[in-house]
Amino acid sequence: MSGTADPLLDEYARCLSLERGLSPRTVAAYASDVGRLLAWAAARGLDARSATRSQLDDFLWDERRRGLKPASLRRAVEALRSFYAYLAVERRLPESPADALKGPRTPKRLPKFLTRGDAARLLAAPSGDSYEDVRDRAMLELLYASGLRVSEVLTLTPEAVNLQEGWVRVLGKGSKERLVPAHARALAALRAYLALRERRFKSPAPELFLGRSGRRLSRVQFWRILRALGRRAGLSSPVHPHLLRHTFATHLLEGGADLRSVQEMLGHADLSTTQIYTHLDASALKAAHARHHPRG
Repeated sequence: MSGTADPLLDEYARCLSLERGLSPRTVAAYASDVGRLLAWAAARGLDARSATRSQLDDFLWDERRRGLKPASLRRAVEALRSFYAYLAVERRLPESPADALKGPRTPKRLPKFLTRGDAARLLAAPSGDSYEDVRDRAMLELLYASGLRVSEVLTLTPEAVNLQEGWVRVLGKGSKERLVPAHARALAALRAYLALRERRFKSPAPELFLGRSGRRLSRVQFWRILRALGRRAGLSSPVHPHLLRHTFATHLLEGGADLRSVQEMLGHADLSTTQIYTHLDASALKAAHARHHPRG
């Protein structure tokens, strides 16, 4: 997407493309929706970055009046939610005013996720002994074990990882802290990486995962690493951080985890947000039916 007159809008568009892996067409559509909000606010002497829920409702009402179709209105609502969530995650706002926005009803899209076989191939991709492979193994194992958001994994510190107890202390949205368990393979990968990190860097950045020079990884670097690992694993679809978060939640639920436990691990404030992950495939449903139905 070409640059806009607003640097923040450009940053948001890059985030949609690199972190969330959205198509150029979707990125352009979201940026267009947010751009119209910025212009609408500026024409009224308002700062869209500190807009209230009421002002966002007024904007959407004006969009309806100018003839925007239901599908376009739904997309505009999604764009506003995404934009203000981005500002909140980046700590440019204390909270999003768009969380409760409602558009015309539409069926929810099921999130994409990796099959168990594809997940295994991805985790096996960084198989060497180089610093990058040891680090990437630890990152992948942690992401698949915990379902962390990209902002959460990039701000982790070594002190947040309890290798003895098997917990990771995560600072999530709204500065809410939660403990997420990590399994033995993830802990072993983290232990190997931490030992190499200590030997390699004399004065590293405080974050857990570092680049070759000992500096914190950026979002763009993180996305590029995952994309490259996906190609190395021979996966047909691009890999991005949220894909691993979706995969984590889906595989836990397929394995029999209860929804509230997954909600807690993902750091969702509302259980309804987690319910979108209850999309077990037909074979899993059939197996569960046969296993648990009294006449099965």
